[in-house]
Amino acid sequence: MNRTICFAKRNFTEMSRDILSYIFCVAFPLAMLVIMTLVNESIPKEAGMTIFRIDNLSGGVAVFGQTFVMLFTALSVSKDRSGSFLIRLFASPMKSSDFTNGYILPMLFISVIQACMIMIASLIISFITGFDLNLLGLLAGLCVLIPSAVFFTSIGLIFGTLFNQNAAPGLCSIIISLGSFIGGIWFDAEGTGGILLKIAKCLPFFYCTKLVRCAVSLDFGKDFLLSFAVVLSCAVFFALLSSVLFKTKMKADLQ
Repeated sequence: MNRTICFAKRNFTEMSRDILSYIFCVAFPLAMLVIMTLVNESIPKEAGMTIFRIDNLSGGVAVFGQTFVMLFTALSVSKDRSGSFLIRLFASPMKSSDFTNGYILPMLFISVIQACMIMIASLIISFITGFDLNLLGLLAGLCVLIPSAVFFTSIGLIFGTLFNQNAAPGLCSIIISLGSFIGGIWFDAEGTGGILLKIAKCLPFFYCTKLVRCAVSLDFGKDFLLSFAVVLSCAVFFALLSSVLFKTKMKADLQ
């Protein structure tokens, strides 16, 4: 456990030194929250658009922010693998679980900080716009963001394990685009319907966004339970998969 904590502290320190992590993981999601709120305020009320309303937007932007945590996870792992740092550590008493947990834990901590800032900003925006945003809903949204944070971080760990630091960011960019578009963050997938909705429901990104929005609205009905089951299952599956792949790659590098 001590080895995991020490390695996690090292990874958190490395990321905290990177100015880009503050820009993409904090500043950019908050900027999008403000920009989309301004867009929503510019839409005539008669249009009936609700996707950019702060109760929907807060959860969507929170999930959007987690995709960048995924990106920096992939960058961190692939960067360590490209040098001799991990090779030297592989010869130490550290187990593969120490490495995977050491990468995932600081990223989850960053995800929680990021989500808290987004929810606080959403609450401030709700006061300014006059929208009644429930504080309990925001707290519930924070809680259900944890499984999706594990899911996205695990994907980043997988990409960082399998690909080098040149290829991993590009693949993460594809996931960011899919998560934003197919996940229904910037458009109403359910309102659109048709084949696009069918595709969205086949991917976990849609359920990540749906889960947080249901929690923020304090809607714990069938949609919430289905979304929670899908996101939690994906989080567990990809976390286990990332651990297995890292262990396999670790053994291959030692040979």
